[in-house]
Amino acid sequence: MRLPLAALGALVVTLPSTRADFPPPAQLPTRPGLPDPTVMLDGTRVGSKADWEAKRRPELKALFEHYMYGRRPADPAKVTAKVLFSDDKAFDGKGTLTEVELTVGGPEWPKVYLLVARPNTSAPVGCFVGPNFGGNHLLTTDERVRIPSAWVPKNYPGVVNEKATAAGRGKQAETWPLGEIVARGYAVATFYCGDIQPDRPDVKEGVRAVAPGTGGPADTATIMWWAWGVSRAVDYLVTATGIDARRLAVVGHSRLGKTALLAGAFDPRLAVVIPNQAGCGGSGPSRHSDPKAEPVERINKAFPHWFNGHFKQFGSDPSKLPFDQNGLVALCAPRPVLFTNAADDLWANPSGQFEVLRAATPAYKLYGVDGITAAAMPGHNQLVASRLGYWIRPGKHAMTPPDWKTYMDFADVWLK
Repeated sequence: MRLPLAALGALVVTLPSTRADFPPPAQLPTRPGLPDPTVMLDGTRVGSKADWEAKRRPELKALFEHYMYGRRPADPAKVTAKVLFSDDKAFDGKGTLTEVELTVGGPEWPKVYLLVARPNTSAPVGCFVGPNFGGNHLLTTDERVRIPSAWVPKNYPGVVNEKATAAGRGKQAETWPLGEIVARGYAVATFYCGDIQPDRPDVKEGVRAVAPGTGGPADTATIMWWAWGVSRAVDYLVTATGIDARRLAVVGHSRLGKTALLAGAFDPRLAVVIPNQAGCGGSGPSRHSDPKAEPVERINKAFPHWFNGHFKQFGSDPSKLPFDQNGLVALCAPRPVLFTNAADDLWANPSGQFEVLRAATPAYKLYGVDGITAAAMPGHNQLVASRLGYWIRPGKHAMTPPDWKTYMDFADVWLK
């Protein structure tokens, strides 16, 4: 199957037209508080949807690329899909399980292996899509599902010498409960994030080994590459049998929640955006004084490959950033966004995330719609299902079946 995209002869890097005009981080003024996303870099306020889409939205995307995530690679000229297997008797005959090999660049590029589960219904259904941490095989005991050949962190089930093995099959099925999702009437598609770029720095592997990066402090960082990979999965899903291309919801947990939010901000085909416990660099604000929440300086030291070189220069003073994460949510407007959290996961800054949603609302107002309607954080297990939604449960940092129930409850409001 060939999926036509923009007619680009080779993968290139898009350069924001205003990038050369952006000052070095040290020369940026201090901006206390979460900046209003509807105010341009020069201080001009955007007062209409037309000006937002023509002026501020492109500028804000360019700012995030330049100062935080790195340049977003252009779409490939084509994505080729090869079905490895498809079983319409899965999930007690109620669904179809398929694994697809995606070629997203030249023959030397790593393949992306997309696992897709969908209900056996006559009408196309909405679909959740996002990357997973350790491989598709962790989510099902089906022996046909491919085991990753790329590097895998040693803390995942069945990993030996940083390579996945069959001993891990089905050991993390609760993180992506395929059968429960299918039973609710949704499809779900996921791939191992390491198919795009393994989660470790300074090793020439994955797309880092083949991509024509330009170097420098604004070069593409790992989270941007993962978000780009989500869009390649979307390239397939918008053509896939049984999937409604208008009802795609991106979801991810922790660092992959950061990925989900970034993917949603840059790819308008994603109708609903759900980052789970995404914290600093994702759904949590960079500007905060909470000693229990992860700061910018700490995340850049621990995970230097996630963000670009410019972002590292804001560790001592995040108030110099010309945006905050409410701007990333604003880029999703007017599409629904749900932040999900856990009460014991203070490192992810649940209260700060609520403020991020509140501070993104001005962009939604430009479309004549509400953002978040709650004036204060809700209690545990109380879903705020407004267009900008929020939910927090008891417990720790994890992606669990109750989280998935909430994703689907939110999707029932906005996708059905």
